[in-house]
Amino acid sequence: MNRFLAVVLLALVALAGAAGWAYWQYRDAPLPLSAADLNVDIDKGASGPAVAESLARQGVGVRPWLFTWALRVRGDGAKIRAGSYQIAAPITLATLLDRLTRGDMTMRDLTFVEGWTFRQYRAALGKAGELKPDSAALSDQEILKRIGASETHPEGLFAPDTFAFVRGVSDLDILKRAYRLQKRRLDEAWAARREGLPYKDPYEVLVMASIIEKETGREQDRTKVAAVFVNRLKRGMMLQSDPTTIYGLGESFDGNLRKRDLQADTPYNTYTRTGLTPTPISMPGRASILAALNPAPIGALYFVARGDGSSEFSNDLAAHNRAVARYQKKP
Repeated sequence: MNRFLAVVLLALVALAGAAGWAYWQYRDAPLPLSAADLNVDIDKGASGPAVAESLARQGVGVRPWLFTWALRVRGDGAKIRAGSYQIAAPITLATLLDRLTRGDMTMRDLTFVEGWTFRQYRAALGKAGELKPDSAALSDQEILKRIGASETHPEGLFAPDTFAFVRGVSDLDILKRAYRLQKRRLDEAWAARREGLPYKDPYEVLVMASIIEKETGREQDRTKVAAVFVNRLKRGMMLQSDPTTIYGLGESFDGNLRKRDLQADTPYNTYTRTGLTPTPISMPGRASILAALNPAPIGALYFVARGDGSSEFSNDLAAHNRAVARYQKKP
């Protein structure tokens, strides 16, 4: 009997020791990594042992039995979230499991720049290799339907901003987020608009903002450029904006705007047609949307680039011609 008790006691001591060692391995021992910084992927629906084996293949030296034991002790077997994770040394199994069950994934960034066109947005999505390219085979109109947009033309509808995402997400998700952000910015600005502006609806504000975005990137000039175009609209004058005309030329534009281009009538040629263009010509940022709704209190009808990024504003044609002679005409 004493021998049996001794065996049982030794077994209990051994189990306690093994449990203590396992707990130390779980909580305090840093996991061996094949590199100081790893990117690892966890597949959707993978079980505990499969996750451990996948981690081992990707350079994380975790024992499968210890990984499985820890999941059972924690009760987290079903809580591991699929995705891409950045693992940096030193890291313990406890910390690793905290991240895997919390979904603390590695985030990537994709930036859409103010003034880009939808064609440029699509090109940027195509170069983001970590996105699922669901939009690649779709037409612009099909993309709009897939993201729930009611509009039929994509230009101007997507906010320029930086969007964080995890690897493998659909590029349509990025577009949907950009669409919703732009709509929210526009609706908020429209709700706070002042009286007396020549816009029938928020979409016309978006059109104007897109023109302002292409005409100047200088913060100090945005509201002045807006004032020129608002003043012209109120007087029934043509906007005479080079960027709108260039947009209307499409892929035929070779970078040199000629007199014949200004005379070639298209729906976007504001040298041949009055009023706003039928759609935006770029993706305007929030600052340009606000400028369209808050033009500077000036009477200017003209502006010309000074050559340093700023513009000279004039109230009449004679002053404008003098500014053109000063800043643009070669001696």
